[in-house]
Amino acid sequence: MPDNAASQARPNIVHLFAYPFRIFFFSVGLLALVSVPVWVALLSGRLDLPLALPPIHWHQHELVFGWLQAAIAGFLLTAVCVWTGTERTHGWPLLGLWLVWLAGRLAITFGAAAPEWLVWGLNLAFLPLVMLDAGWRIWQARQLRQMVIMVVLGLLWLMQLGFLLDPAGPYIPAALIVASALMLVIGGRITPNFSMGWLKRHGLDADAVRVIPALEKTLLATLALTLLAMVTGNALMIGLAATLAGGVALLRIGLWQGWRVRQEPLLWILHLSLLWIPIGFFLLAGAQAGWWTDTVWMHAIGVGAMGGLILGVISRVILGHTGRALRLPSGMTSAFVLIHLAALTRIATGMELIPWQAGINISGLLWFVAYGLFLIRYTGFLLRPRADGRPG
Repeated sequence: MPDNAASQARPNIVHLFAYPFRIFFFSVGLLALVSVPVWVALLSGRLDLPLALPPIHWHQHELVFGWLQAAIAGFLLTAVCVWTGTERTHGWPLLGLWLVWLAGRLAITFGAAAPEWLVWGLNLAFLPLVMLDAGWRIWQARQLRQMVIMVVLGLLWLMQLGFLLDPAGPYIPAALIVASALMLVIGGRITPNFSMGWLKRHGLDADAVRVIPALEKTLLATLALTLLAMVTGNALMIGLAATLAGGVALLRIGLWQGWRVRQEPLLWILHLSLLWIPIGFFLLAGAQAGWWTDTVWMHAIGVGAMGGLILGVISRVILGHTGRALRLPSGMTSAFVLIHLAALTRIATGMELIPWQAGINISGLLWFVAYGLFLIRYTGFLLRPRADGRPG
């Protein structure tokens, strides 16, 4: 089906279940649009919900686990089909998987009166199902290089389990360390490759982008050290490990020379978002020294890195996997800018450079508009068939 014919086809919800990225990326946009304004309303007392967790813990869980896991499912279950050459999960199995994720969101948001085992069980069931789907394909294809992703996801699930058992424990900060490792592993594979491809197509020096495999192994080791320090709670160890991890991550990202692709928003959003990770780790070290609160580094990772990278990746993946040209729709460059302004505003608020309530409201509004633009521009792509007439 030609691109113009696909764009004129009537939207149909059935297409959301034709490929994992469709339903889960739509859910990512929708949850991003809803959850942060709900959190701001809960925080100001303008809204009261029968949450299964105290509001602050609900907010932490839904962004670090509920929202992030939807993004992971959409990306991983789509990418693993390409990596392994296997048939995609679609139709009723995909609907069932998505309903498990949705049940978790509903249970933790409206389940104050529900049995605790039910709420926790629904929320803990989703990621193992994703890992089973992806892990089986990777194992069958003997692509053992990809198993590091399974290990990181297993750690993320353990952090979620720990958090649900003890919300006051170190599990949210530790989960952000694990999420950073996941972003640096996946981002470290796609970002320099996409950049080199773009530079080659435009007759520019693609060899300037340098990838040193040993740096990824070194980075993973420093991240593991930071995670161990976070779990033990030793401030000096955390500060030293975070500084080391931030330095290695910054060197690795710097070697990709992201400024060379500054003319392409679909690329600079990846470089800039990943840059928030070493910044976040340096801010983490500063928090251990008492220079600012933990919320500063956590929002650098959560809003800047996660918010920016997820928005950039899903914007690109949807175009490519719906058979469309990699041309960013109108308004999305503004969305990319706004998500990073949201991160800057939230960090400035945590450092008390902006009045707290105003900072929360402004950063929440910037986030809302960024993901609102995404839904406006991309929902039509997700609800319609591929532009090239291929299945999925």
